[in-house]
Amino acid sequence: MFIYLSKKIAIPNNIHLKCVSWNKDQGCIACGGDDGLLKVLKLETQSDDVRFKGLAAPSNLSMNQTLEGHRGAVQVVTWNEQYEKLTTSDQNGLIIVWMLYKGAWYEEMINNRNKSVVRSMSWNADGQKICIVYEDGAVIVGSVDGNRIWGKELKGSQLAHVAWSPDSKILLFGMASGEVHIYDNQGNFIMKMAIGCLVAAGSVSIAGIQWYAGTRGYVRPDCPCLAICFNNGRCQIMRYENDDNPVCIDTLMNVVSIQWNHCGSVLAVAGFLRASTKDKEFNVVQFYTPFGEHLRTLKVPGKQMSGVAWEGGGLRIALAVDSYIYFANIRPDYKEDAGLETGSSARYVLILCNSIGTPLDSKYIDIEPLFVTMTKTHVIAASKEAFYLWQYRVAKKLTAMGINQVARTKKGGKENVYHIDIHPSGTGDAISDFSKAFTSTQDPICCITATDKTLIVGRESGSIHRYSLPTVALLQKYTSSNRAYYLSLNCNSSRLAIIDIAGVMTLLDLDVSAASDSGTNRGSADSSKFERKDVWDMKWANDNPDLFAMMEKTRMYVFRNLDPEEPIQTSGYICNFEDLEIKSVLLDEIMKSPEKPNKDNLINFEIRSLRDSRALIENVGIEDASQFIEDNPHPRLWRLLAEAALQKLDLKTAEQAFVHCRDNQGIEFVKRLGNLHSEPMKKAEVAAYFGRFEEADSMYLEMDRSDLAINLRIKLGDWFKVMQLLKSGSGACDDALLQQAYNAIGDYFADRQKWVNAVQYYQQGLNQERLAECYYMLEDYPGLERLATELPENHRLLSDIGEMYATVGMCELAVNAYLTCNQTRAAIDTCVHLNQWNKAVELARTHNMKEIKSLLSKYASHLLEKNKILEAVELYRKAHHFLDAAKLMFKIAEDEAKRKSNPLRVKKLYVLAAQLVENYQEQVKTSQQSKTKGSKSEVSSALAGLLEVDACSSETGIVDSAWRGAEAYHFFLLAQRQLYAGLMENAMRTALHLREYEDIIPAVEIYSLLAVCAASSRAFGTCSRAFIKLESLEGQSPEQQQLYKDLALEIFTKHAPKDSRMVEADLSDSSEDRLPTCIVTGLPIQEYQFWMCGVCKHCALEQEISKYNTCPLCHTVL
Repeated sequence: MFIYLSKKIAIPNNIHLKCVSWNKDQGCIACGGDDGLLKVLKLETQSDDVRFKGLAAPSNLSMNQTLEGHRGAVQVVTWNEQYEKLTTSDQNGLIIVWMLYKGAWYEEMINNRNKSVVRSMSWNADGQKICIVYEDGAVIVGSVDGNRIWGKELKGSQLAHVAWSPDSKILLFGMASGEVHIYDNQGNFIMKMAIGCLVAAGSVSIAGIQWYAGTRGYVRPDCPCLAICFNNGRCQIMRYENDDNPVCIDTLMNVVSIQWNHCGSVLAVAGFLRASTKDKEFNVVQFYTPFGEHLRTLKVPGKQMSGVAWEGGGLRIALAVDSYIYFANIRPDYKEDAGLETGSSARYVLILCNSIGTPLDSKYIDIEPLFVTMTKTHVIAASKEAFYLWQYRVAKKLTAMGINQVARTKKGGKENVYHIDIHPSGTGDAISDFSKAFTSTQDPICCITATDKTLIVGRESGSIHRYSLPTVALLQKYTSSNRAYYLSLNCNSSRLAIIDIAGVMTLLDLDVSAASDSGTNRGSADSSKFERKDVWDMKWANDNPDLFAMMEKTRMYVFRNLDPEEPIQTSGYICNFEDLEIKSVLLDEIMKSPEKPNKDNLINFEIRSLRDSRALIENVGIEDASQFIEDNPHPRLWRLLAEAALQKLDLKTAEQAFVHCRDNQGIEFVKRLGNLHSEPMKKAEVAAYFGRFEEADSMYLEMDRSDLAINLRIKLGDWFKVMQLLKSGSGACDDALLQQAYNAIGDYFADRQKWVNAVQYYQQGLNQERLAECYYMLEDYPGLERLATELPENHRLLSDIGEMYATVGMCELAVNAYLTCNQTRAAIDTCVHLNQWNKAVELARTHNMKEIKSLLSKYASHLLEKNKILEAVELYRKAHHFLDAAKLMFKIAEDEAKRKSNPLRVKKLYVLAAQLVENYQEQVKTSQQSKTKGSKSEVSSALAGLLEVDACSSETGIVDSAWRGAEAYHFFLLAQRQLYAGLMENAMRTALHLREYEDIIPAVEIYSLLAVCAASSRAFGTCSRAFIKLESLEGQSPEQQQLYKDLALEIFTKHAPKDSRMVEADLSDSSEDRLPTCIVTGLPIQEYQFWMCGVCKHCALEQEISKYNTCPLCHTVL
């Protein structure tokens, strides 16, 4: 930032001021002084010219009111900005609250305690409460409407300052002894504040306590905002009231007052310094960041400074000195802080962007980029200890492909780091170990600048280093009396502009210095007579090494060969200086609302030679202007002359001027004009050349050359005008050109996502490709379907339409589109992608494609990896791969049986698996019948189907034993139902039948059930054989076997292990194994007529099955 004095206002009768305060919202300035002086001033700027906005605009006092009511010296003034109130107090303890009414200030409330003097007053952040502290220790907290909230006497304490916390929960009281006490908002003492900035004991007093309320945000998270400064120059800035690690500053001055700016980014410390060689004191204001970094020092004339106040926008500051109010303008450095990468190590990122903000490349560096500059080939970033060079590359074309190509082909070795204390010779002196770049230095870097062949680095001692580029070698050292703040090289690197910390600008001729001092010997800065004060910005011309512009206060000067032109009143920052034009930007205005920038804040200034040449051309003539431009040659002036000559059809002068400014296109245009014989045609061409297209159109049409008007509009891309000319033409309309116009207008609307309008023009332009895209974006799928039906077979657009349908899940329409263009493979892929496996299998079979099997396997494997077995079963089932689905279902049933799930659930799983096997068998038979239809008999086709089934399932045996699992668990459940129903003998016979399923149901469960059923039916012989089996089962623990033995002993000591005669005879019948078993009763069927299920092929007695509506085993509806 830079600061300079800009204005002063004298107080009448030389009355000395005691305090000053600036209302940040309304802009009023209140100042109090001796003899009861209290004035309210308001500075307002009035200018309609955009160039005179901001600080450059003339300011006048729109309010200058003296408020009468105090008799003693007014010592404290404070604003309540929320309620537009002013509170003042004098040396007699009188407090007056003033209010604004109809543009003037009037007394609203008066209070006088008549005991002590008010030392400080402070409104809280929302303006609801005011805290008043008296010298004798009295504290009063009141409301905005004048009511007293609470009061307290701090006995034994002399109060000097008070401050509210941003949340109004804490009050800080500054004591006359230098202590700071912390109270809550009800007046209860909390603790004493630890003061870490006072290193030595001694008598000190507090100069100011300022706690920024955060109303405009903070410059950084966790930013210090509480400033406490003492009269000896010591200051500490804290994040909160009990911060253990405050920022400590020694200002080396006697402090009178401190004040934060509007956003808490700058702290102004006002006071006076005593010169080291003289006893004379001089007033200064020093500016610091919240982190203790010193920004600037402003010297202020006068004997005694008594107060400081910031303007609401932070661009001006008011200083009360003797009987004057001085105003100083602030020129901030509008730049963002370097970005940190989140992670374990603190790394910074440099992002290379083009002129429209598109990122092209980036680099992560470890040094903090406090200073950055760039050339056409290098980016140079510097910390206080080292500077970093990055030789970047950019894409030739601003396309994603071009940018990615550069990113892929980046080579190493294009970045180097150099410590400022090392003197590189250009032969690989860069630091290989980047950690050495953090080595501290006693003379830090303070600024840098560079051109394509020269790098300049300034140091805080005033030393300036000159390096060569691209090979970094130290060429020269220069010394200066002051620390440089800003450096800039002219376009040929022959002269260096230096603006030091005091705002003094000097020039250094590098060629002369290099000639007088060779090598790296230390030289002295060129003692040029050029010197300008209060300079805060400058810019060299990009095309003239002797031309530069500079900002001195609110005036812009342009220098040619060190001769200044008349100044221009402005406060803009200089962006660019080229072609005798200066581009300036009013950053102060833009930063007021950065989200809504106004192009009026970008201003172009023409320098004198350009203005004079334009005036000569307009007022005198081309010949005299040509002579002036020959005496002051510049490509921009020659171009101006060429344009003026073209306007008057002076082709000879225009051609000569274009030759001087090396404009090949202009030369070709003049030659083309020379070949035209019609004067109106030449005028029309010139009008088009200067962008007066409407005028050119009118001329072409007057000459009955609508074709030229149409060609002009086609070049401009104005297709609406092209269509208008085509439709209004007297001759026949060119259908091809009209169709091109329709499509171009359709593109215009499509680029702006106005799809409905685009459809209308694409339809008239017969552009089916773009029409399909518009239908897709509008989700007009009926329209897209109509378009697909209108297209001929094998049209290339059908594939795109199929893809559009596929992306929105419309499988049927997508398949139809793909099949119409003979892309069967794409149709099948779409079905697979949309999980329409039935359709995919059908298409694969219809078109004899065998890849569907591998796709099914991949997808099923994917589901199985995620343990989605049921989804895989459903997948195979929908795809008619019933055998694969059955295998998975059998696996699920077996897993459930091992987990001892509900037997009914296990049975259902086995039934489903068996039904899938039945579906597979039916599928095989159907396929064989279709293959042998008309060629073989029904018996032979059935036999072929059975043989195929046998061939496919010979390894697993799943087909033959499909219903065994369902049978096992069906009889297992049946036996238990019969047992609980009291049918003991039937239950035993069903349990005996379970012995055939030991491979499915654990044997221990089968024989345990058999033993229970046999004992219940008093067939103790069968029960004994069941116990013998249980005791002999493998895998039983000795304890379990002993339990079986004990239970058997208990049963068979009471009952003989014999069955009844009838049961033994039935059981000994060897024909039982060959007879079918009734699935209703579990008994063998000995009748010749019985019922058989059409699905599972299991039998039942007719009188028993008549009681059921479904098959007891497979649950098929009867």
